[in-house]
Amino acid sequence: MPKIQNKKRPDGRYKSKVHISGGKYKYVYAYSQRELDEKVTEVRLQLKKGIDIASERDSFEEWSEKWLKLKKVEVSNGRYSAYKGLVKKLERVKHIPISKIRTSDIQDIIIDMYNSKYAGKTMKDAKNTANQIFKLAVDNRIIDYNPATAVKIPAHSPEEKRRALTPEEQSWITAPTEHRAKRAAMIMMYAGLRRGELIPLLWTDMDLKAKTITINKSVEIINGKSIVKEQTKTKAGMRTIYIPQKLVDYLTSEDRENNMLVCPAASGNMMSGSAYKRLWDSYLTELNYKFGKFDNILVPDKLNPNLLVKYEKPDSIFNPHKVPFVIPRITAHWLRHTFITFMYMAGVDIITAKEQAGHADIKTTMEIYTHLDSIHKAKQIDKLDEYLQML
Repeated sequence: MPKIQNKKRPDGRYKSKVHISGGKYKYVYAYSQRELDEKVTEVRLQLKKGIDIASERDSFEEWSEKWLKLKKVEVSNGRYSAYKGLVKKLERVKHIPISKIRTSDIQDIIIDMYNSKYAGKTMKDAKNTANQIFKLAVDNRIIDYNPATAVKIPAHSPEEKRRALTPEEQSWITAPTEHRAKRAAMIMMYAGLRRGELIPLLWTDMDLKAKTITINKSVEIINGKSIVKEQTKTKAGMRTIYIPQKLVDYLTSEDRENNMLVCPAASGNMMSGSAYKRLWDSYLTELNYKFGKFDNILVPDKLNPNLLVKYEKPDSIFNPHKVPFVIPRITAHWLRHTFITFMYMAGVDIITAKEQAGHADIKTTMEIYTHLDSIHKAKQIDKLDEYLQML
């Protein structure tokens, strides 16, 4: 047992020196002998558990940096940037020794995020980031418990604005158009591809007779440039997707223009991040012009700006006067979510849905399926109510 030396200091505190190893000691301070004994006992327990007492003053920031260093070689550039942003949300505790942080410290951060109207997913991601940083410290024997484990996400937290397209919005995607982005939209909606999987997709990755698309690569957007990676975001992303006949018929009728890329840039080369954004913005502008409802839009009168008049839709989308944007800003993720919703509505089991979507964790698929359950089961009960009222 380590030898303990107790001394009372001029400031009234008691001091003990606990031998750790070699010539290293841990000094313990308290205002009473009883408190000192308790602290000494705690140090002994930590030593017995193999905790690195000498590193207990390492700050949360130091372990955040160690964790980010590991993540940099494990994840995409985009995901790494997202992790840095999540670590920044935890900066309130960055200067506190990691051994001194308690569950309440992280819980307070989450509560403040909730009060600031952060989406539930963002709060979960922040908690998970803290959890992984503390786990790294636990694995390295710096602390013996993970304070983030018991942190709770407030009930009824606002959900992130990701959803499936409504039947009306789906009809916008399938409507006839010469716009180049329709091909991308159709593939994302009926096959669930991510943007990074769509950009490098080749016609040779498709077997329209077998109704399959093979996902075997992805791109990472770094400084606006698309860098091809001979692997997807995760191992689960490497998959064969079985596509519906509706998409097969559409792709069969498409002109490939002697280009190996399914969705090339206007130049014929692979799209960069900015080229994709321009293409998508242009596509949404067309959808807005064709399908937007402008009946209730009021604009300043040209002759009397103080007077609001009913907006008159121009004869052309290229009208120099800006057309108000009134439709939802559809994203690639909304289209992907629509694909998963199609599988749910068709009765596809959750394991198959996970594989087709390329989710690394079945929890992701399960969250979507559970959410859809809550919506559509409620609708089924409504039908029961309608039936009973007719009796």
